[in-house]
Amino acid sequence: MTNQHPITPPPELVQQWGHDANLSGVPYDDEIGHWAYEQYIATRAAQWGADQELEACCEWLKLEGHEYEHEALLAARRPKPPSLKEQALQELTWVAEHLEMPLHNYCNAIHIIHRALEALPE
Repeated sequence: MTNQHPITPPPELVQQWGHDANLSGVPYDDEIGHWAYEQYIATRAAQWGADQELEACCEWLKLEGHEYEHEALLAARRPKPPSLKEQALQELTWVAEHLEMPLHNYCNAIHIIHRALEALPE
């Protein structure tokens, strides 16, 4: 039996993150590259640990009979990203409020609105 903290990622998972970093093109060669590689793995480990803790808290809430609070906690701590439609509407609202700006300021908004329109069925 090991004396490992329950939120310490298993070595296999850390190895997988290193593999993922290499596949993602995160440099490992030079001194700055080591930092980028280590930062990638540290970020993944922090995310994994936070997910483990949240999962444990949600399980505890469910066991204590707090189903609604479990769902509320999960929604608050891991909100779903806005849909493409929601993003496009938000960007369109921004464009409408900033019509006096030069066209180059609209690049991100135009890109998101374009993607949303392409996703619509014919």
